[in-house]
Amino acid sequence: MLLIDSERDLWDSTKCIVMRYTWEMSTEVKTEQYRALAELRHQIRQFLSEGDRAARTAGLEPQQYLVLLMIRGLPEGQAATIRTLADRLTLKHHSAVELVDRLEANGFVRRTRARDDRRNVIVSLLPRGERMLEEVARQRINELRSNGHELVRAIDRLLDREGRLTRKDGGTTKRGGKRRRNKRG
Repeated sequence: MLLIDSERDLWDSTKCIVMRYTWEMSTEVKTEQYRALAELRHQIRQFLSEGDRAARTAGLEPQQYLVLLMIRGLPEGQAATIRTLADRLTLKHHSAVELVDRLEANGFVRRTRARDDRRNVIVSLLPRGERMLEEVARQRINELRSNGHELVRAIDRLLDREGRLTRKDGGTTKRGGKRRRNKRG
């Protein structure tokens, strides 16, 4: 089977992820792990649902809020192109275009052509978009400060109270990727 470079890179990345997670997990998923995973999923869904509600209360559709958040929260040096926004939101390109169209029509964002490559469209926030984003983001941050401990607790339960995952070979992996071996007497 012939793979082009990007497919090979994707394949290699996928293999690494699969190896990492299968290497770090014990062979049997315990009842407590199922419960912890279910609780984490519940907490995430609750957080997202409340975020959707906050966006609607502010007069935005949830996806529109996410576009504004992605524009404002991109890593330093990364331009808010349609492609970047689509990738960050896991949307198809045309769906991102439609969202930006609606945001632009409502005066939340502006599109400009990139100076270095006129094919690229850069999306930037207008003052109205900044205000709407800040209103929802402030509420979400305050909510996390109040109730975020439940989400953190769910993650801690899944990863283990000490923040370590047990590997098949009996060693442990400390959160943050540093690998340590169990001492054997």
